[in-house]
Amino acid sequence: PDPVVPNAEKAVAGQQNGPKPGDHPAPGNPNPAGHHPAPPKPDHNDFEGPTGDAPVHGSLTYDDKVIQKIIGIALEHVDGLLTVDGGFFSNIAEKLVNTDNVTAGINTEVGKKQVAVDLDIVVEYDRNIPEIADQVKEVIQKEVTTMTQLEVIEVNINVVDVKTIAEYEEEQETVQDKVSSAASKTGDFASRQTNKAKHAASRASDRIEEYNEPRVK
Repeated sequence: PDPVVPNAEKAVAGQQNGPKPGDHPAPGNPNPAGHHPAPPKPDHNDFEGPTGDAPVHGSLTYDDKVIQKIIGIALEHVDGLLTVDGGFFSNIAEKLVNTDNVTAGINTEVGKKQVAVDLDIVVEYDRNIPEIADQVKEVIQKEVTTMTQLEVIEVNINVVDVKTIAEYEEEQETVQDKVSSAASKTGDFASRQTNKAKHAASRASDRIEEYNEPRVK
């Protein structure tokens, strides 16, 4: 008699019922025997840099004087605004106006995301002061935001004087006058600076009392 092979009938049945050439995998079976899924396509939004290193962390901050200088330069072309108290505008009827300190009369409070501004200004006589103030705010907001991405949340404007163009120009010094009279005016200048410092300290004290908490974030 022939030798008995255990489970021979089951093995033959499995071969007869197995997949044949040309057969397709049944629905719902995405991974038939012998097949592997294709690797996922890379997401181009996940940028790791040319070397694959982790992004560099850090912070960006601004000194008050940087924001003040941006504001000072931006305000040069506001029509009807003669100066910020202390003077920084140059080339007014070919005269020099304290161009060594563009931040005079500008006070700022700078946070990580926001800026608050206080200004003392001199405007031209017989001009619409509220319109000038609106233009000042618009220019400050535009330039500061464009250059720093900081949000300007507050611009407080204090009008300290009004003058005619003629009056304003008469008060300015030419470069020659400034050089020749510098020595004789040193004492007067120091006195004026002392008075300005006292005035600024007084205003700062008032602001400290008014704003017990920081205005900016």
